[in-house]
Amino acid sequence: MSKLDDARLIINECDKELMNIFKRRMSAVRLVAEYKKENNLPILDKNREDLIIEKNINLLNDKELEEYYLEFFKSLLKVSKDFQTKLNED
Repeated sequence: MSKLDDARLIINECDKELMNIFKRRMSAVRLVAEYKKENNLPILDKNREDLIIEKNINLLNDKELEEYYLEFFKSLLKVSKDFQTKLNED
């Protein structure tokens, strides 16, 4: 097996783990959306979002990956807000 094959196996394993974590996270997002709807709260909580981003960037502790992780994490937050918006429209 080549280095490329080895790397692709690792990526496939990571993708599977990410999918399971994503599903778990989105289940929690559903609960957040329900709470916000029941309490007439806005979807966006900019202070919370800024704190989450800062905390996770600090946990990463890898300057080389920081800008890419930031892009990844902001995309995840956007998907979460989009899902909350959809749930609150129903």
